[in-house]
Amino acid sequence: MISDSMTKALNEQMNYEFYSANIYLSMSAYCNHKGLDGFANWFYNQYQEEMIHAMKFYHYILDQGQPVEIDQCPKPENDFGAPLEMFQTTLGHEQEVTKRIYSLVDLALDERDHGTNSFLQWFVTEQVEEEATVNSIIDKLKLVEGTGNGIFMLNNDLGQRQAPTETV
Repeated sequence: MISDSMTKALNEQMNYEFYSANIYLSMSAYCNHKGLDGFANWFYNQYQEEMIHAMKFYHYILDQGQPVEIDQCPKPENDFGAPLEMFQTTLGHEQEVTKRIYSLVDLALDERDHGTNSFLQWFVTEQVEEEATVNSIIDKLKLVEGTGNGIFMLNNDLGQRQAPTETV
């Protein structure tokens, strides 16, 4: 069994993952509206991935015999600007997720909660991958400098992203 403080922190992170999913779903809709179907595909897959992350927390909390507390999520933005701006926003958001995961790890270590620490290590690794992926896309967007042909090629490239294989 995990402590009340850990339960509260894990529930907060689960709800933040739901919020993350909503941000990416909103970005996907924005891209679809702007005719950037490949970018929309990338963000929709990111939405699905964040839902999987939220459900990992959901199941872990329940497996620990603690109550899951679903909370209201803040409304995400609906206007995101150019693709470079969107991915810079995405990077900032993922960096915030990383900080939150690290804080959870610190709490688990402080409480000598080895099970939760082990559970969270998957997320630590995942966040390294998330930030690296987004940084790579930002680098490519900077290379094409917003030109039509470059955006068109990146749109096609991002349209190749496959849905996550895990299910919620």
